[in-house]
Amino acid sequence: MKHLFVIAALVCACPLTPCAQNIIPKPNSAVENKGTLTLRQKAPLVIQAPDSDKKHLADYAGEWMQFNTSATDAKGGIALRIVPRADNSASPESYSLTVTPDSAVVQAPTGSGLFYGLVTLRQLANNGNAINAVTVTDAPRFPYRGMMLDISRHFRDKDFIKKQIDAMALLKLNNLHLHLTDAAGWRLEIEKYPQLTDYAAWRPQQTWKQWNEGGNKYAHRGDSAAFGGFLTRDDIRELVDYAAARYINIIPEIEMPSHSEEVTATFPELSCNHKKSGQPDFCVGNEKTFEFLQNVLDEVIEIFPSETIHIGGDEASKQAWKECELCRKRMEENNLENVDQLQSYLVERIERYLNSKGRRLLGWDEIMEGGIAPNAAVMSWRGTESGIAAAKAGHNAIMSPGGYCYLDSYQDAPATQPEAIGGYLPLQRVYSYNPVPDSIDTDAAANMIGIQGNLWCEYIPTAEHAEYMLYPRMFAIAEIGWTKQNNRDFDDFRPRAINLGRQFTANGYTVFDLEKEIGNKPEALRPEKHLAVGKQVTYNIPWWRNYPASGTATLTDGVRGGWNYSDRLWQGYLSKGDNRMDVTVDLEKETPLSYIGCEFMQLIGPGVWHPSQVEIMISDNGTDFKTLSVIDHEQKPSDGVSFRTYSWQGNAKARYVRYIARAKEGVLFTDELIIR
Repeated sequence: MKHLFVIAALVCACPLTPCAQNIIPKPNSAVENKGTLTLRQKAPLVIQAPDSDKKHLADYAGEWMQFNTSATDAKGGIALRIVPRADNSASPESYSLTVTPDSAVVQAPTGSGLFYGLVTLRQLANNGNAINAVTVTDAPRFPYRGMMLDISRHFRDKDFIKKQIDAMALLKLNNLHLHLTDAAGWRLEIEKYPQLTDYAAWRPQQTWKQWNEGGNKYAHRGDSAAFGGFLTRDDIRELVDYAAARYINIIPEIEMPSHSEEVTATFPELSCNHKKSGQPDFCVGNEKTFEFLQNVLDEVIEIFPSETIHIGGDEASKQAWKECELCRKRMEENNLENVDQLQSYLVERIERYLNSKGRRLLGWDEIMEGGIAPNAAVMSWRGTESGIAAAKAGHNAIMSPGGYCYLDSYQDAPATQPEAIGGYLPLQRVYSYNPVPDSIDTDAAANMIGIQGNLWCEYIPTAEHAEYMLYPRMFAIAEIGWTKQNNRDFDDFRPRAINLGRQFTANGYTVFDLEKEIGNKPEALRPEKHLAVGKQVTYNIPWWRNYPASGTATLTDGVRGGWNYSDRLWQGYLSKGDNRMDVTVDLEKETPLSYIGCEFMQLIGPGVWHPSQVEIMISDNGTDFKTLSVIDHEQKPSDGVSFRTYSWQGNAKARYVRYIARAKEGVLFTDELIIR
């Protein structure tokens, strides 16, 4: 499968060469020269490189146009040459490109560098064959530039994956992380355990959402109502070869010790309770668990040449381990003080096994809990702190914080978008991320090897929806990973992203249309002026410590929240009993009042609900309160994000305003207590 990109150079009012400024990721240096090189069919393509690289490069060039690869003179065509690195510190993926009216010459120390130079050359082509004279000197900022596809929650076949590999090649991304196993389905053929693809890969419901609401049951492969699928060993070999031809490495992820309900439902003896209910965590005290994992990894290693193997390691509940006789025995025998250290026992043991096979372990940042395995690399998703800590401790870290790199969030006003898990992650916020800020010392910065964009697919049931969530935000991830920080500017990037988005659409991808972007919630774009701004707030019940927003200033700072609480402008309330929020505002003097209200959001997936009742009260002395209004609301599930204002309107006078919000379900979030 080949998805040929026809790249058209557009005029761009930039001080550097206009054609180069339309490339994503942006080259680190591009200087325009005079003249144009016009490539004609069967133009010479002279490649001086090892045979394996020659084939990859010639095949990729052949997707662009027909070349004469037997030519020895590059005049009127292209020369690709491997040359020694002038500086050992230079990236092996670096390249230089010189285009004159006579020829285009790419020089690089490796085949991957030549490939990226060829990609740039294709992007510079005007309607496929005319290239303005230019000199490009370029190298990636990070050696790891990745994209993760979750094909467990909703299976994606090899053709879809190949299509995304083509996009990655154009964006100079070099690592495809496949999330192959999770509760919703096992997606990889393992010859020793055919039950995994006969049972654990299938379910009675088509979508993850239906499956989750239907009790997380599994089905047999031959059932008439079975939905799912898996990649065969031959599929994997084909994908590995297809990616390698584009200098992309495929990293498999086999989840452990948690997110493994599909395995424990298939093999109950691998869980702590030995029941077919499908516990999320493997039993770490059971030797059969390690026998199973090592057998699976043996087959993974056989078909995936990647030096790095991802073992998950995230979100283990660890609760069953506390009551499990085998797990407690394992802890006693190994002097493990808690279940965090028991998880570290599993990770370190699996790491030793992988190391013995010549492979390296990579895991989500929870693998640091209880002590990190000696040679492990960390993928930091719960913010940036874990990645920085790992790097400072001498471990490689790949930065993938959810607030910038989780592409399953809404990218525009939620009501205008297909369903997402929640959040609000527009292109500009993705692009604003700097994986290695200046505050990081040089040694730690050297261990922060890259960035990855992740597409989790619980709420993304179709291939078209998946692409819509990926692009153009993966354009931003690609530029962060490649282009130097001081050479990046969003105002320069956005028109290039619009241009590339059009090209992706023309080539059959489903892309979010940036030109129709609505942007953030209107209230968040301007300060809110009202009587309580700057006034003291007393919290009769504390806010939820996980979401403090701006603390005591939150409700009267005149700053409204956006489409989601992830912007940290919404304050969370979660307490025992029905009373969630209870605050009193001191207006400092008796004041005429006509309006008192708060807006709340609802997003059922993560447990965010509208209040079931709000009571609004006033007082002259701060002790004796009179109720102005009680507003009742039946809490009902809803799709997507919704907002509801609970307010009083009328005529009153008071110094103190008390606002109480109650709930039968979930956590409450509000951003401002508006008093007029």
